[in-house]
Amino acid sequence: MVKSATEQRIIDALEDVAAEHGVDIVDVELAGATKAPCVRVRLEGANGESLSLDDIAAHTKWVGDVVEAIDPVSSSYTLEVSSPGMARPLRRPCDFIRFVGSDVELQTTATEGRRKFKGSIDAADDSAVTLALEDGESVSISYDEVKKCTLKPVFDFKGKKEGKN
Repeated sequence: MVKSATEQRIIDALEDVAAEHGVDIVDVELAGATKAPCVRVRLEGANGESLSLDDIAAHTKWVGDVVEAIDPVSSSYTLEVSSPGMARPLRRPCDFIRFVGSDVELQTTATEGRRKFKGSIDAADDSAVTLALEDGESVSISYDEVKKCTLKPVFDFKGKKEGKN
């Protein structure tokens, strides 16, 4: 995954202590304007389980301490700590492997003349992900070329009606 040097430095620092707190670092994003940047940290349980709002609040203190210790931004910044949400970012090979069969939106550094791909993860290994695209084509992309990838949420408002199969 292509990350800025600052984002990668934050990820590395957080991952060094995340296991001690029973969580996994899903993603770190540095966003916003230079004058008012935002450091977004997304967490989930160490085994992929969701964290409650109370869990997130409890983890915010140590996350803030780690980020502050490396002083990633020379000016003031906002720290946001949250769960990954429904449009979960995929960052590591294990994330892609875990979500084989899921629909994603993926941005690259420019693969096969395109930068954006929509489709489902057909296969993934330690070096690349293969997408079955919406147009029926298939493309294999090295993780080194992936800038951003998020799950496409599936909303089922109909669901099963009571008493029906």
